[in-house]
Amino acid sequence: MIEQDERDERDERDVRAVLPAHAIEVGTEPLAGPARNSVGGWPFLDEGQEWPECFCGERMALFFQLDIPLGLEPFGGDHLLVFHCRAHNDASDPQLADGRLVPRYWDAPQPPFPAPFWRVLLQRHVTLPTAEPEPSVRALPLTLRPFADDPDARGLGAQEFKVGGTPSWAQYPEFYRCACGADLVYLCQVPEGMEFAVHPGLPEQPYSVGADTYGLFLGNENYLLACPAHCDPAAVWPVNQN
Repeated sequence: MIEQDERDERDERDVRAVLPAHAIEVGTEPLAGPARNSVGGWPFLDEGQEWPECFCGERMALFFQLDIPLGLEPFGGDHLLVFHCRAHNDASDPQLADGRLVPRYWDAPQPPFPAPFWRVLLQRHVTLPTAEPEPSVRALPLTLRPFADDPDARGLGAQEFKVGGTPSWAQYPEFYRCACGADLVYLCQVPEGMEFAVHPGLPEQPYSVGADTYGLFLGNENYLLACPAHCDPAAVWPVNQN
Protein backbone atom coordinates (compact mmCIF):
# COMPACT_ATOMS: atom_id res chain seq x y z
CA MET A 1 0.00 0.00 0.00
CA ILE A 2 2.86 2.37 0.84
CA GLU A 3 4.47 1.69 -2.53
CA GLN A 4 1.15 2.36 -4.30
CA ASP A 5 0.69 5.60 -2.34
CA GLU A 6 4.20 6.69 -3.35
CA ARG A 7 3.43 5.92 -7.02
CA ASP A 8 0.17 7.88 -6.82
CA GLU A 9 1.99 10.83 -5.24
CA ARG A 10 4.63 10.78 -7.96
CA ASP A 11 1.95 10.56 -10.66
CA GLU A 12 0.28 13.66 -9.18
CA ARG A 13 3.61 15.51 -9.11
CA ASP A 14 4.20 14.60 -12.76
CA VAL A 15 0.77 15.97 -13.78
CA ARG A 16 1.43 19.24 -11.97
CA ALA A 17 4.85 19.53 -13.63
CA VAL A 18 3.57 19.54 -17.25
CA LEU A 19 5.04 22.52 -19.11
CA PRO A 20 3.65 24.29 -22.20
CA ALA A 21 4.70 22.44 -25.35
CA HIS A 22 6.88 23.64 -28.23
CA ALA A 23 7.68 21.44 -31.21
CA ILE A 24 11.33 21.65 -32.29
CA GLU A 25 11.74 21.78 -36.06
CA VAL A 26 15.10 21.23 -37.78
CA GLY A 27 15.84 23.43 -40.77
CA THR A 28 17.61 22.31 -43.93
CA GLU A 29 19.78 25.33 -44.80
CA PRO A 30 23.23 25.02 -43.14
CA LEU A 31 24.14 27.75 -40.67
CA ALA A 32 26.91 30.13 -41.70
CA GLY A 33 27.32 31.57 -38.21
CA PRO A 34 26.29 31.19 -34.57
CA ALA A 35 22.64 30.67 -33.65
CA ARG A 36 21.30 30.05 -30.15
CA ASN A 37 18.81 27.45 -31.45
CA SER A 38 20.73 24.93 -33.52
CA VAL A 39 21.72 21.39 -34.28
CA GLY A 40 25.51 21.42 -34.01
CA GLY A 41 26.87 24.91 -34.50
CA TRP A 42 28.61 27.21 -32.03
CA PRO A 43 27.84 26.32 -28.38
CA PHE A 44 26.61 29.20 -26.23
CA LEU A 45 28.16 28.54 -22.83
CA ASP A 46 28.24 30.40 -19.53
CA GLU A 47 31.46 32.25 -18.77
CA GLY A 48 33.94 29.77 -17.33
CA GLN A 49 32.08 26.73 -18.69
CA GLU A 50 34.47 24.55 -20.68
CA TRP A 51 33.40 22.56 -23.74
CA PRO A 52 32.62 19.15 -22.15
CA GLU A 53 35.02 16.26 -22.67
CA CYS A 54 34.33 12.54 -22.44
CA PHE A 55 36.26 10.36 -20.01
CA CYS A 56 38.17 9.12 -23.07
CA GLY A 57 39.66 12.58 -23.50
CA GLU A 58 37.74 13.38 -26.69
CA ARG A 59 35.72 16.57 -26.80
CA MET A 60 32.01 15.73 -26.87
CA ALA A 61 29.95 16.60 -29.93
CA LEU A 62 27.26 19.26 -29.58
CA PHE A 63 24.08 17.58 -30.86
CA PHE A 64 21.72 20.50 -30.26
CA GLN A 65 21.12 23.63 -28.20
CA LEU A 66 18.15 25.93 -27.69
CA ASP A 67 16.75 28.70 -25.54
CA ILE A 68 13.95 27.46 -23.30
CA PRO A 69 10.94 29.69 -24.08
CA LEU A 70 9.78 32.08 -21.40
CA GLY A 71 6.76 30.65 -19.66
CA LEU A 72 8.24 27.16 -19.34
CA GLU A 73 9.00 27.72 -15.68
CA PRO A 74 11.12 26.99 -13.79
CA PHE A 75 13.39 26.74 -16.85
CA GLY A 76 12.15 29.65 -18.97
CA GLY A 77 15.08 31.68 -20.28
CA ASP A 78 17.64 28.92 -19.63
CA HIS A 79 19.84 27.68 -22.47
CA LEU A 80 19.81 23.91 -23.01
CA LEU A 81 22.81 22.16 -24.59
CA VAL A 82 23.06 18.42 -25.29
CA PHE A 83 26.54 16.95 -25.81
CA HIS A 84 27.36 13.27 -26.48
CA CYS A 85 30.62 11.49 -27.24
CA ARG A 86 31.12 10.36 -30.82
CA ALA A 87 33.33 7.44 -29.79
CA HIS A 88 31.07 6.08 -27.03
CA ASN A 89 27.39 5.27 -27.52
CA ASP A 90 25.29 3.42 -24.97
CA ALA A 91 22.23 3.82 -22.72
CA SER A 92 22.23 5.82 -19.50
CA ASP A 93 22.22 3.95 -16.18
CA PRO A 94 20.89 5.87 -13.15
CA GLN A 95 22.99 5.49 -10.00
CA LEU A 96 20.81 5.78 -6.88
CA ALA A 97 21.36 6.09 -3.13
CA ASP A 98 18.67 6.48 -0.47
CA GLY A 99 15.97 7.02 -3.07
CA ARG A 100 17.84 9.80 -4.88
CA LEU A 101 20.29 10.06 -7.70
CA VAL A 102 23.77 9.98 -6.20
CA PRO A 103 25.62 13.24 -5.55
CA ARG A 104 27.06 14.66 -8.78
CA TYR A 105 25.20 11.99 -10.74
CA TRP A 106 26.21 13.75 -13.95
CA ASP A 107 29.78 12.55 -13.22
CA ALA A 108 28.90 9.15 -11.71
CA PRO A 109 30.24 5.93 -13.30
CA GLN A 110 28.20 4.43 -16.12
CA PRO A 111 29.15 0.72 -16.14
CA PRO A 112 31.12 -0.46 -17.96
CA PHE A 113 32.41 3.10 -18.36
CA PRO A 114 34.10 5.02 -15.52
CA ALA A 115 32.04 8.16 -16.19
CA PRO A 116 29.23 9.43 -18.44
CA PHE A 117 29.83 9.86 -22.16
CA TRP A 118 27.37 12.76 -22.37
CA ARG A 119 26.76 16.12 -20.77
CA VAL A 120 23.45 17.97 -20.71
CA LEU A 121 23.66 21.58 -19.50
CA LEU A 122 21.12 24.19 -18.50
CA GLN A 123 23.05 27.44 -18.62
CA ARG A 124 21.57 30.59 -17.08
CA HIS A 125 24.04 33.36 -17.99
CA VAL A 126 24.87 32.67 -21.63
CA THR A 127 26.13 35.62 -23.63
CA LEU A 128 28.58 34.68 -26.39
CA PRO A 129 29.18 31.59 -28.59
CA THR A 130 32.44 29.70 -28.73
CA ALA A 131 35.00 30.84 -31.28
CA GLU A 132 34.87 27.51 -33.11
CA PRO A 133 31.81 25.50 -34.17
CA GLU A 134 31.05 21.87 -33.45
CA PRO A 135 33.27 20.04 -36.00
CA SER A 136 31.28 16.82 -36.45
CA VAL A 137 27.53 17.48 -36.42
CA ARG A 138 26.32 19.64 -39.31
CA ALA A 139 25.11 23.06 -38.16
CA LEU A 140 21.40 23.49 -38.88
CA PRO A 141 18.85 25.94 -37.47
CA LEU A 142 16.14 25.00 -35.00
CA THR A 143 12.71 26.62 -34.81
CA LEU A 144 10.40 26.29 -31.81
CA ARG A 145 6.67 26.27 -32.49
CA PRO A 146 4.00 26.22 -29.73
CA PHE A 147 1.45 23.42 -30.03
CA ALA A 148 -1.21 21.70 -27.96
CA ASP A 149 0.38 18.51 -26.64
CA ASP A 150 -2.81 17.03 -25.21
CA PRO A 151 -2.32 13.62 -23.56
CA ASP A 152 -4.07 10.70 -25.24
CA ALA A 153 -6.26 8.11 -23.48
CA ARG A 154 -3.13 6.55 -21.95
CA GLY A 155 -1.84 9.92 -20.73
CA LEU A 156 0.91 10.08 -23.36
CA GLY A 157 1.93 13.14 -25.36
CA ALA A 158 3.09 13.47 -28.96
CA GLN A 159 6.07 11.34 -29.98
CA GLU A 160 8.21 14.08 -31.49
CA PHE A 161 11.15 16.40 -30.94
CA LYS A 162 9.82 18.88 -28.40
CA VAL A 163 10.46 20.94 -25.31
CA GLY A 164 7.80 20.96 -22.60
CA GLY A 165 4.47 19.21 -23.03
CA THR A 166 3.75 15.64 -22.01
CA PRO A 167 6.29 12.84 -22.50
CA SER A 168 5.25 9.94 -24.74
CA TRP A 169 6.79 7.27 -22.52
CA ALA A 170 7.72 4.31 -24.71
CA GLN A 171 7.66 1.96 -21.70
CA TYR A 172 6.53 3.46 -18.39
CA PRO A 173 6.95 6.81 -16.64
CA GLU A 174 10.27 7.22 -14.84
CA PHE A 175 10.69 9.61 -11.92
CA TYR A 176 13.89 10.63 -10.20
CA ARG A 177 14.81 12.80 -7.25
CA CYS A 178 17.88 14.97 -7.59
CA ALA A 179 20.69 14.56 -5.09
CA CYS A 180 19.72 18.01 -3.79
CA GLY A 181 16.26 16.70 -2.85
CA ALA A 182 14.19 18.29 -5.63
CA ASP A 183 12.05 16.08 -7.88
CA LEU A 184 13.34 16.25 -11.45
CA VAL A 185 10.92 17.76 -13.97
CA TYR A 186 10.45 16.54 -17.54
CA LEU A 187 11.78 19.20 -19.94
CA CYS A 188 12.57 17.88 -23.41
CA GLN A 189 12.07 14.82 -25.62
CA VAL A 190 14.10 13.46 -28.54
CA PRO A 191 12.17 10.84 -30.54
CA GLU A 192 13.42 7.32 -31.08
CA GLY A 193 15.68 6.88 -34.09
CA MET A 194 16.36 10.58 -34.60
CA GLU A 195 19.52 10.98 -36.67
CA PHE A 196 21.88 13.96 -36.68
CA ALA A 197 23.72 14.53 -39.95
CA VAL A 198 27.51 14.78 -39.75
CA HIS A 199 30.14 16.06 -42.12
CA PRO A 200 31.52 13.55 -44.68
CA GLY A 201 34.63 11.55 -43.93
CA LEU A 202 34.30 11.41 -40.14
CA PRO A 203 34.79 8.23 -38.09
CA GLU A 204 31.59 6.23 -37.80
CA GLN A 205 29.82 6.33 -34.44
CA PRO A 206 29.49 2.91 -32.75
CA TYR A 207 25.99 1.43 -33.14
CA SER A 208 24.86 4.33 -35.32
CA VAL A 209 22.40 3.82 -38.16
CA GLY A 210 24.77 4.97 -40.88
CA ALA A 211 28.21 6.39 -41.55
CA ASP A 212 26.82 9.88 -42.22
CA THR A 213 24.71 10.29 -39.05
CA TYR A 214 25.16 10.17 -35.29
CA GLY A 215 22.55 9.30 -32.67
CA LEU A 216 21.94 9.85 -28.97
CA PHE A 217 21.99 6.93 -26.52
CA LEU A 218 21.79 4.14 -29.14
CA GLY A 219 18.95 5.92 -30.92
CA ASN A 220 16.52 5.39 -28.03
CA GLU A 221 13.67 7.75 -27.29
CA ASN A 222 15.17 10.22 -24.83
CA TYR A 223 13.50 12.28 -22.11
CA LEU A 224 15.50 14.98 -20.35
CA LEU A 225 14.55 15.47 -16.69
CA ALA A 226 16.01 18.60 -15.09
CA CYS A 227 16.41 19.87 -11.55
CA PRO A 228 13.94 22.73 -10.95
CA ALA A 229 16.20 24.06 -8.17
CA HIS A 230 19.06 24.58 -10.65
CA CYS A 231 21.46 23.07 -8.12
CA ASP A 232 24.06 22.63 -10.90
CA PRO A 233 24.07 23.41 -14.65
CA ALA A 234 24.63 19.67 -15.28
CA ALA A 235 21.76 18.52 -13.03
CA VAL A 236 19.82 16.93 -15.91
CA TRP A 237 19.12 13.20 -16.23
CA PRO A 238 18.59 11.58 -19.67
CA VAL A 239 16.05 8.76 -19.55
CA ASN A 240 16.31 6.30 -22.48
CA GLN A 241 13.47 4.02 -23.57
CA ASN A 242 12.41 2.06 -26.65
